[in-house]
Amino acid sequence: MSQIYHIGPLGLLDLAALAFLVICWVGIGWVTEHSPPHRPSMGEIMAAYRREWLRQLVTRQPRIFDSQMVDGLRQSTTFFASTALIAIGGGLALIGNPQPLTDIASDFDIGQGPSLLWEARILTAVLFGANAFLKFVWSHRLFSYAAIAMAAVPNNPEDPLAYPRAAQAAQVNINAAKSFNRGLRSVYFALATLAWMLGPVALIAATAFTTAMLWRREFASESRQALLDNSPE
Repeated sequence: MSQIYHIGPLGLLDLAALAFLVICWVGIGWVTEHSPPHRPSMGEIMAAYRREWLRQLVTRQPRIFDSQMVDGLRQSTTFFASTALIAIGGGLALIGNPQPLTDIASDFDIGQGPSLLWEARILTAVLFGANAFLKFVWSHRLFSYAAIAMAAVPNNPEDPLAYPRAAQAAQVNINAAKSFNRGLRSVYFALATLAWMLGPVALIAATAFTTAMLWRREFASESRQALLDNSPE
């Protein structure tokens, strides 16, 4: 019977909490990137602004502002990628020696369980961090591609390649932003996973809170409403 209710160190409630975490992570990502036309997410609204940005690029002279914008976006991805890498290293160090966490849990009388259970909890957070790192690195690369594509946009708006190339650069820029947002979501859920140290119920609560927070920021924030007014098509 114990094999039915346990897989390795994970009990039934742990497995349910972990499944809930993965479902919420995948679900909020899908809803955000496939929002209905009558209620676009913040990401979809910003995609329209990015297309408008690149249309304005065609006639803007000089294009110093645009290069500064792309440089700032690349710096953001570099910062988050470095932070994720540090977090991964810290998590792997704890997996190698989870005793400090078990000692803290013992002091506060929380989270009793074998060391394998602690390692599984830490590993889950590390996996989210690793996914975030890969997304940030790919986003950084795509922003570099977008910068090159922007540089290839002709200065003459009458050139037949001007607006098609601007549209191509905009799409690469949008793809970079999507990868960056996916990395951020992984960071949010990695932080939620840390609540698992307090037990599966805490993980479920943290996952629900994180999902609700992300939904609000994408679909019900004041910033979204401000951008939605007179937004580009």
